Amino acid sequence: MLKIQTVALKIARAFCAPALVLITVAVMLSASAAVQSGRQSNEKKNATPAQPPPVLKRATVRRDSRRLGYGGTVVIYGAPEGSITVEGWTKSEVEITAELEQSATSEEELTRLSAVNTFTVVEDLNHLEVTTLGTHDRKYLKRAARDLPKKLLTMPWKIDYHLRVPASVDLDIYAGRGALNIAGVEGAIHITGGEGESNLTFTGGDIEALLRSGPVNVRVPARNWRGRGMNLRVAAGDLNIELPAGFSGDINAEALGTGRVENLYAGLTPRERTHADERNLQGRAGQGGATLSLTVVNGTLRITQAASK
Repeated sequence: MLKIQTVALKIARAFCAPALVLITVAVMLSASAAVQSGRQSNEKKNATPAQPPPVLKRATVRRDSRRLGYGGTVVIYGAPEGSITVEGWTKSEVEITAELEQSATSEEELTRLSAVNTFTVVEDLNHLEVTTLGTHDRKYLKRAARDLPKKLLTMPWKIDYHLRVPASVDLDIYAGRGALNIAGVEGAIHITGGEGESNLTFTGGDIEALLRSGPVNVRVPARNWRGRGMNLRVAAGDLNIELPAGFSGDINAEALGTGRVENLYAGLTPRERTHADERNLQGRAGQGGATLSLTVVNGTLRITQAASK
């Protein structure tokens, strides 16, 4: 390249043309810059890409228990990521088992996040509240971890809750992304959120549930619903409800959006002066009774009979 530049300059000077000299120099500088750019481009292509730091995980289990009588109220504010399981039992207390998982790039960061992503248990008379605290709550961070580095705000974490509660209590559950399982509890039960598979077993109570996505599997093992009834809505995903043979109750099933209703329960027939189709069913099983209202927006609402044992 240097030889070409020298020859070009000699030719330009030989003709005593200053303008030609300037043009020649400009061309040479341009060519040199192009060569240099090409070299840098090749160096970038051949360079080894920077590797992200390894992600470390820390799993811990925390347990707690509190006294709570029958007829009390349990409120659960779940984590953005993590499952919630609630089981009824005969004891007059609530047993809480929480599996916490933190992710970070160093042990120091894990320790710091473990102090931030956690939960509290607050009890007042016949009321118990389990609240998740963590990087998803900006108000909490301003109060408890104002100096937390921004890069730690995006680190994944989750809490899986498993609670045992008295069989007759009221439940308020605010669920995140993860499985939701409830069995053996009768009372006023309100559920909000939920993105993942839900397995719900109810024999009675006053149920009000709005779930973002399914599948949602509801099992009713009792032939007669004990309580006011159920109003369950699913925004996206299938809703499957399983009734026992000989069940008595009223079923209002409705499909919105792209959803549809599929009735596979032989003992469920349309009530008087109603017409059943794949979008709507107002049915009665046996002698009728409490009303179970079921709605899907985008998915299949399927009513089936439990297999005989």
